Amino acid sequence: MAARTLTPKGEQTRQRIILGASAEILESGVEEVRLEDIMARTATSKGQLFHYFPGGREELVLAVTRHETAQALREQTEALLGFESWADWQRWRDAMVVWYQGRGLRCPLLGLLSADAGRRMPEAQAVMVEFMANWQAVLAEGLRRLRAAGCLAADVDVPRAAAALLAGIQGGILLMITTGRIDHLTAALDQSATARRTSTS
Repeated sequence: MAARTLTPKGEQTRQRIILGASAEILESGVEEVRLEDIMARTATSKGQLFHYFPGGREELVLAVTRHETAQALREQTEALLGFESWADWQRWRDAMVVWYQGRGLRCPLLGLLSADAGRRMPEAQAVMVEFMANWQAVLAEGLRRLRAAGCLAADVDVPRAAAALLAGIQGGILLMITTGRIDHLTAALDQSATARRTSTS
């Protein structure tokens, strides 16, 4: 879809719709979200919504996906590239837990990982795939920094460890949403740290 130049006010309105849609997806799930609910939440008319998102629901979901992944990657990058000790790891781990607790143990993007959603919204799925690859790369860099600081053994396979950590996080998030408990996610994070921590750190 061709990019359009918006006035500052138009950009604010578009962003307000994206944030409202994100909140609606968080509550209802991407499969159940309706444009009518988003319009009601954001006090937006149908004409306004289609002015900013002429592709309708799919274009709006794509915009939400881009917004949420960009925000998450920015926050993860800032935290992980500051790793110098296990205290930094612990702060990152605690911030992850607080983030999901603040969202009622829900994730606005999880539905976009489903096979059915991917078939119906391939562009949004592609954004999610890219986000996961970028997140894994940033996790790897954080682990490299811990290894350089002597917190990880020198022979740790960082790319493989980052892949396992990402898989553990995503599995923990899925179980969190399924069970309404966060202990699977915290266990995945804590076990990953315990398994790779050097005896002197």
